[in-house]
Amino acid sequence: MNPYILAALLFGLGLGTTITFASSHWLLAWMGLEMNTLAIIPLMAQHHHPRAVEATTKYFLTQATAAAMLLFASTTNAWLTGQWDIQQMSHPLPITLITLALALKIGLAPVHSWLPEVLQGLDLTTGLILSTWQKLAPFALLLQIQPANSTILIAFGLASTLVGGWGGLNQTQLRKILAYSSIAHLGWMILVLQFSPSLTLLTLLTYFIMTISTFLVFKLGKSTNINMLATSWAKAPALTALAPLVLLSLGGLPPLTGFMPKWLILQELAKQDLALTATLAAMTALLSLYFYLRISYAMTLTMSPNTLTGTTPWRLQHSQFTLPLAMTATATLLLLPLTPAVVALLTL
Repeated sequence: MNPYILAALLFGLGLGTTITFASSHWLLAWMGLEMNTLAIIPLMAQHHHPRAVEATTKYFLTQATAAAMLLFASTTNAWLTGQWDIQQMSHPLPITLITLALALKIGLAPVHSWLPEVLQGLDLTTGLILSTWQKLAPFALLLQIQPANSTILIAFGLASTLVGGWGGLNQTQLRKILAYSSIAHLGWMILVLQFSPSLTLLTLLTYFIMTISTFLVFKLGKSTNINMLATSWAKAPALTALAPLVLLSLGGLPPLTGFMPKWLILQELAKQDLALTATLAAMTALLSLYFYLRISYAMTLTMSPNTLTGTTPWRLQHSQFTLPLAMTATATLLLLPLTPAVVALLTL
C-alpha cells in the first residue's frame, strides 16, 4: 500500500477514536465510530484476497448495523427525554439499545459471531489493530453511559467468557483462537464495568499488552495455524521458550501479569455479593486456559521433521523490528508484583 494512503488511513483511525473520546454529544460520538470503521476497511481489504474481501464485507455490515442501531437509540433518547448528552441518559429503553449496539461493535456474546470470521480473513497486523485499537472508542462510550440495567451486563459478561472459552477449544487457526480469547477477555471487562470502571480500564490495558505480544510472536514466526508453530523453535529459539509464558499470561496464570486483572475482578465481584457469578467466570477461564496450553504444547513440545532447511532459519538475520515485542513481552510476564500499587491507584 502507498505510504501516503497508509498514513491517511492511520490518521483517520486515530482521529475517529479521538473524536469519540472527546464527544459529549451522541451525533459526534457516532461520527467518530463511523470514521473509525471507514478508515480500517481499506486496511482490511488491501491484499485483494477473496477471504480478506469477505471478512471486510462482514465487518462493514456488522459495524453499519451497530452504528445504525446506536443512531436510532440516541434519536429515541432525544425524543423521549430531550437530551443528546451522552452522560445524561436516563430512559432504560435507549440505554439498553445502545448497550446492545456497542456490544455488537466490540464483539460481545451473544452478538459475537462476526469476530472470529472477520479476524480469520485478515493478516496478523490488521488483526492486531482490530483486536486492540478498535475496542477503545466503544469502550469509552460504555464507560460513560454506565448502563443502569446491571442484569444485561452480567449476562453479556458471563455469556462472553463462556463462548470465548468454549469456542476456542476445537480451533486450529491461531487467528480464530485469538478472536475467542478476545471475546472471553471482553466478558471479564463487562462483568466488572458497573462496579469498578477503573478496574475495567486496567483489564483493557493488560489485555492490550498481552494481545500485542501474542500477535507479534505469531507475526515473527509467520504462523497462522497450530501446525505451523512446530517450526518456531528453529526460527527463534529464545522466543519459543518465552512464548508459552506469554500465552499462559493471556490465560491468567498466577506468577504472570494476566493474573492481576482476573484476581481483582473476582475480588470485586465477591465484594458485590456475586459469588456465583465470580465462580462461573473463574471456571470459564479454565476453558480458555486449555487452548492456550494446547498452543504452548504445539509450540515447545512438538518438533517438525529435522530437515536441513528446518534447522537453519534461526541463523539468518530477522528483517522484522523486534523492540515492540521485547517491551510488550516483558510487560506481559513481569508486572504482577505491581498489583499493590495498582490497587492503591484504583482506590484513589
